[in-house]
Amino acid sequence: MTNYQPSPTEWVAKQVELYESTDGREGNMMRGMPVVLVTHKGRHSGAIRKTPLMRVVDGDTYLLVASIGGAPKHPVWYYNLIEHPEITVRDGATVQQMRARLVTDPAERARLWPIAVAAFPNYAEYEKKTTRVIPVFVAEPIKKPGQN
Repeated sequence: MTNYQPSPTEWVAKQVELYESTDGREGNMMRGMPVVLVTHKGRHSGAIRKTPLMRVVDGDTYLLVASIGGAPKHPVWYYNLIEHPEITVRDGATVQQMRARLVTDPAERARLWPIAVAAFPNYAEYEKKTTRVIPVFVAEPIKKPGQN
């Protein structure tokens, strides 16, 4: 991707570079837990961004949790996914084209939240630290013509 713009946060940029250069054999952990790389488009810049997020799997989908450690505001990537839901998810050497969908149904979120917490228990602590409802996206594979 020609207009990739690395994160201004040095450790994130280095982790992304290490993850990609080793097909996820290195740089694949954060806080002792596995991560995936989410490639998305910046809503203002149009630049390609890459964000390591905790690996949370539900069947053939990934859950992308916009916790930012329980901060009072949503992370920047949240707004990028709202504007441009077409993303790629790299899980080790596997890269999939996916579409991110913000979970708005309370019952669906109630089902998914425990899955996220089981994958990364700190989410429960983050939820207590903030007054906002921590957004959850479901990243679903984009079906190619002829696929069911």
